[in-house]
Amino acid sequence: MKRNLNFIRQRIVCFVILQIIHQILFIMALQVGDKAPAFKLFNTDKKEVSLEDFKGKNLVIQFFPAAFTGVCTNQMCEMRDSMARYNSLNAEVVGVSVDMPFTLGQFKAAQDLNFDLLSDFNKNMIKDYGVYRENFVFGLIGVANRAAFVVDGEGTIRYAEVLDNPGNLPNFAAMNEVISSL
Repeated sequence: MKRNLNFIRQRIVCFVILQIIHQILFIMALQVGDKAPAFKLFNTDKKEVSLEDFKGKNLVIQFFPAAFTGVCTNQMCEMRDSMARYNSLNAEVVGVSVDMPFTLGQFKAAQDLNFDLLSDFNKNMIKDYGVYRENFVFGLIGVANRAAFVVDGEGTIRYAEVLDNPGNLPNFAAMNEVISSL
């Protein structure tokens, strides 16, 4: 009995350690001052877009869980409506979700979005940026947390916000303040 109890304790300790390692490797969102991880994803025109493409420019990265959903639509339309401001501040915008490029193309057209939407169908970027959401609604697994990052022209993260509640929008005012200061 005592040996079984020790075995169970050891298993629990191993499980806890593995969970901590998993969180460190896959769930830790990037922080201000970190170097932005490189990415290469397809846009709605089926062209590869990478972080390198934005060297020398400020880049706003908006992660969203799914196209054609209410809050995601509001998030992307807020960015669309602010594009003149971002352009005047030497900033480009991309939206990133795990939707396929074809779905994102339909979403972009339906909302008249004036910036690239990138497909992270394989979930590499959302993991690299620490915004992978294991459980979503209706039992869906593996979407992007709603998040916003600003990367400066040198590839350093200057703003980072990851929302725990997908029903909330990023703090656009705080993000815009950072962009204006670059």
